[in-house]
Amino acid sequence: MKEIVVLSGKGGTGKTSIVGSLAALAGRKVLADCDVDAADLYLLLKPSVKQDNEFWSGQVASIDPDKCVQCELCQGLCRFNAIKDCKVDPVSCEGCGFCYQVCPVGAVTMNKNLSGHLFVSETKYGPLVHARLGIAQENSGKLVAQVRQQAKKIAEEQGLDYIISDGPPGIGCPVISSLSGASLALLVTEPTLSGMHDLERVLEVCRHFGVPAMVCINKHDINEENAREIESQCSAQGIAVAAKIPFDNVVTEALVRGVPVVEYSNGRVSEEMKSLWEKISSVLEEARQCA
Repeated sequence: MKEIVVLSGKGGTGKTSIVGSLAALAGRKVLADCDVDAADLYLLLKPSVKQDNEFWSGQVASIDPDKCVQCELCQGLCRFNAIKDCKVDPVSCEGCGFCYQVCPVGAVTMNKNLSGHLFVSETKYGPLVHARLGIAQENSGKLVAQVRQQAKKIAEEQGLDYIISDGPPGIGCPVISSLSGASLALLVTEPTLSGMHDLERVLEVCRHFGVPAMVCINKHDINEENAREIESQCSAQGIAVAAKIPFDNVVTEALVRGVPVVEYSNGRVSEEMKSLWEKISSVLEEARQCA
């Protein structure tokens, strides 16, 4: 079993569209949407939810009005201004527990916090594990880890060959949680100055965790000079550019209809997507034989 995680140093590079096409092209696999803050892979895959599991993380304070003596000690010491009139605002509360420690009459309790939901679903392309983090909730890295663990469990139980993960953008905690221990990282970028800068940042994260990387330049023909610069930088670092996908309105049309582009059209974009998967599977097969 090999795990491919698709990342981008910035949002909006077309990462989810590429994952949707890989889902249609790959064989025996389980899919995972690790972008729990803004999960949207389900829009393409139209899953049927089979399991809905609550995700509890962190704590929120509450004050028992029957025990509270209105001393306002907790209110004066709360650095997050989460306590007003001896009542806790659960949105502002950071769960530090300081009010619990200083309350002289034990009126404050720390309660577990329902932060989101983790789903196991079925799609026409295979099982999908995805999640939804609640509004203003934190610990997305922990939820990402649970998504990956569930996907690995399904892959082991069903004897699947691949885990294909749609990772979050950036280089923060959710990205680290998505990347560590993966077999291969596919980094999607665009030939823009911000895309080039953020590609280098996420490449540094891959190097730090020892995860081999390949690069896909999306919409490479909107700035061919920058695309050549990306190829040159990747070549100097020994990193393969696995695909150069052209700009084509057919991608937007496929998104509007809610289908992967490889199932919507047989044009240039679809041919490049197919070539991309062939290169990825070839690299993973070589790694499997060497293991």
